[in-house]
Amino acid sequence: MKYLIAGLGNIGNEYRDTRHNIGFDITDALAKEAGASFFTERFADYALVKHKGRQVHLIKPTTYMNLSGAAVRYWLQKLDIDKSNLLVLVDDLALPFGTIRIRAKGSDGGHNGLKHITEMLTTDQYPRLRFGIGNTFGKGRQIDYVLGKWNDQEQKQLPELIKKSCEATRSFTTVGLERTMNLFNK
Repeated sequence: MKYLIAGLGNIGNEYRDTRHNIGFDITDALAKEAGASFFTERFADYALVKHKGRQVHLIKPTTYMNLSGAAVRYWLQKLDIDKSNLLVLVDDLALPFGTIRIRAKGSDGGHNGLKHITEMLTTDQYPRLRFGIGNTFGKGRQIDYVLGKWNDQEQKQLPELIKKSCEATRSFTTVGLERTMNLFNK
C-alpha cells in the first residue's frame, strides 16, 4: 500500500515555526521519527518512509501555500496513489489550539491551500487532518496571527501535539480513515 502525506506550509526562514506551517512541522516530525531525509524534487521537498509494510510518501510543497494543489496533484499522479490514500495536514483557525480533526472530505473553510488542492483535484473528496491553531487575534489581524510565531504557552505544548498528529497520520496508513477518525476525533 502506498500513501501520500502532504504537509502544507510556506517555504523560507521567515515562515519557519509559524502557525501556518504546522503541516510542514508534522511532516518533518514524521520523517525524523523514521530517520528519513527530505530532498527537493518537482514542486515539493520529498521523503519516503516505510511504516508497517506501507510506503508513506511525504511531501512539503515548495509552491507556497496558495498553490499547494499543483504539488499534490503532481505527486498523486507520479506515484499512482488514489486520493483516498492522500492525507493533507493543514492549520485551521476554526478549531481551538491543539485540537485535531480528521475528515474524509469537506469544504476548504477559507483555507487557500485546501482551496487550491480542491481546484486541482476537481473534488473536495480527499482526507485531511486539520490542526487547530485557534483564533485569538484582533479584528483585521488574521494574516499576522496565521503567519505569526507560536506564543510561549503554545510552544511548550506543541511537541506533544505534533506527536499526537504523527500518531494519527500513522494510524491513517495502518487502520484506515474511519477507525482513525474514531480514535482521534475526540
